Amino acid sequence: MDRKVVEIDENASVMDAIKAMMDNNVWSLVVTRNKLPVGVVTERDIIRRCLSKGRALTTAVGGIMSSPIETISPEAPLGEAMAKMAEKGIRRLFVVEQGKIIGRITQTELFENTLNVMMTLSSLKTQL
Repeated sequence: MDRKVVEIDENASVMDAIKAMMDNNVWSLVVTRNKLPVGVVTERDIIRRCLSKGRALTTAVGGIMSSPIETISPEAPLGEAMAKMAEKGIRRLFVVEQGKIIGRITQTELFENTLNVMMTLSSLKTQL
């Protein structure tokens, strides 16, 4: 789980979102309304829902965000996260504890962690 979750207000512009992504080295932002999470905007949303449609970079991120946010518990097993991503066709889940977003899990991170587990198990098998 990556604990670096960056928020942006739904009325901020796409250009503000790009700047926030670059400044924070992230590719998704939690979109808020009155400081409460209502969606997520990703680099993919910016390309598909703004740039490819000829919309201005002054467009509000609330108009191109994905909503609702898909969440998971911090206690959920790895397989549950993978299954939820596959079922919903999404690339990230936000980890929520006591109603608050505490991190995110991405498809890439899940793949890397699964690969690490498999490699460890494989090396243990060859040592036996």
